[in-house]
Amino acid sequence: MTDPEQHRYFAWADGVGRGHGHVVEAPSYEAAAVGYTELYAPPVDGDGEIRIFVTGVDDGQEHCFTVDLSDGEAEPCD
Repeated sequence: MTDPEQHRYFAWADGVGRGHGHVVEAPSYEAAAVGYTELYAPPVDGDGEIRIFVTGVDDGQEHCFTVDLSDGEAEPCD
């Protein structure tokens, strides 16, 4: 079994801004959002969720995810 191809993403949390963002290597935008949350422990809202913005380093596409800390799942922002 081979590992999924890794891509480089720039991720940051809502409320802390791009200045506190970091480059994360992951197989997808969603995985980058979860990885950022695991590595950098951004501030959590009252519902135990974190809103993460992820931009592809190579393609410039930006996506937003809400990461639920109770189950580690990420869903697209509303």
